[in-house]
Amino acid sequence: MNYYNEIKEKLIKSEIYDKAKDYSKDRHKVSVYFEIGKLLSQARKEYGENVIK
Repeated sequence: MNYYNEIKEKLIKSEIYDKAKDYSKDRHKVSVYFEIGKLLSQARKEYGENVIK
């Protein structure tokens, strides 16, 4: 058994897993911020309706 290669392979797999996990978190954040932006945009459109009446 080549311990160096085993350790190296485990570290590389771990790093790839961490990057994929970070990407997933970042993707979720972008999605949430996009949805919040949509809600704010809709609220802005409806804001003046009650003020004018």
